[in-house]
Amino acid sequence: MPRIWKFGDSVNTDDILPGKFAPFMAGEDMFQTFAFHYIRPEFAGSVRPGDVLIGGRNWGLGSSREYAPQALKKLRIGAIVAPSFARIHYRNLLNLGIPAFEYDLTGLLGDGDEVSLDVNSGVLTHAGGTVQLPPPPEFLREALAEGSILEFFKKHGRFPGERAQG
Repeated sequence: MPRIWKFGDSVNTDDILPGKFAPFMAGEDMFQTFAFHYIRPEFAGSVRPGDVLIGGRNWGLGSSREYAPQALKKLRIGAIVAPSFARIHYRNLLNLGIPAFEYDLTGLLGDGDEVSLDVNSGVLTHAGGTVQLPPPPEFLREALAEGSILEFFKKHGRFPGERAQG
C-alpha cells in the first residue's frame, strides 16, 4: 500500500534533486537515486512506487529544471499533494504525468501513513477516513491515461482537450 512522505513549506527544486546530481553529472541511469539527498537522505532508497508526497506551501519553487520532477517520475511517485505549487514546477509535473493536487493535508497525515489514492476521482483514503481532493480536469485525466501530457501528444499528435483534426 502506498505511504506518505511528508515535507514542509517551500521545498525547492534543489531540495528535490540537488544540481550537482543532475543527469549530466550523475548519469541518466542514476540521478534519481539522489532525490531529496540533503533533506531526506533515506528517501530514494526507501520510496516505493505509488507513494504520495505531501508538501507545504509553494512546493517546487526555484529553477524550472525539469530533472527534479524527472527524478520523481523515475522513482514512480504516485502523486504530490500541497496547498500551493510553484507554477513552472507544477506544469513540469503534469507534463511528465505526476499528478499534483492543490490541497492542504499537512495537519492530517504523517510520514509513513498508508493511503490509497484514486487519481481520477481525487479520493484519498487513509486509516481515519477519506479526503476528497480536487479531481483532475478531463484533459488531464486523458493525459494521465497515456502516462503524461508528453506521451499523449506523441501518440495523438495533439494536446489533451484539443479536438482531433479530421
